[in-house]
Amino acid sequence: MSKPTKKHEVPKSDLPSQRLARKVVPCVNGVTPEENALNFANLMISPEMASFRVITNRERHELIDQLDTPALIEALRQQTKAVHKGDLRAAEAMLMNQATALQSLFVKLAETGLQANLLRQQETALRLALKAQSQCRATLETLANIKNPPLVYAKQANVTTGPQQINNGPQTAPTGTRKKVFAENKLKELNHEKQQGLDTGAPSTTGGTHQGAEAMAPVHRAEKRRR
Repeated sequence: MSKPTKKHEVPKSDLPSQRLARKVVPCVNGVTPEENALNFANLMISPEMASFRVITNRERHELIDQLDTPALIEALRQQTKAVHKGDLRAAEAMLMNQATALQSLFVKLAETGLQANLLRQQETALRLALKAQSQCRATLETLANIKNPPLVYAKQANVTTGPQQINNGPQTAPTGTRKKVFAENKLKELNHEKQQGLDTGAPSTTGGTHQGAEAMAPVHRAEKRRR
């Protein structure tokens, strides 16, 4: 008597229901239809939705079939939350990977240009290779600025609404200059009576000397007038 054959058991991970990726974009349900419409509109203009549309637009079909839409959107949201908390490890890894990809593109284009037979093809490939090299350098510079931000030295200036400007800095006079000293007007310290005596336009009074002096008589005058 033959033994009964055991039925082949399919692993749970290979079941069609488990392998089927979700393709519906999740949206928070509201209390009213207006709130549902507003939630969906906010989802459409959200940064993670824009990134999702770009990622899934030209991706390989075998990868898109296995991609779970709610999981991808949630992963994009977690990256944004990490940046808000000051965690830039994902951004640093992204820039480093982009620089590596640009380096590979530079090498491929340089090889294509060197192996080209026509001068125009060689020139086009080498020009694109140099552009990839320039973008690689710019990406590495951005990564270096994130790792070690440059120090900025700035002098504070308080500017009023009018033409006046006040600079907060050392108020030292330059070497070799002299301070200008303006003497105060002493006339302001005199009283009213003394200031009247200094007025040259006021009529003067008769002096107290030579009160008896008279005009010269005709006999004492010269006989001939000078011409």
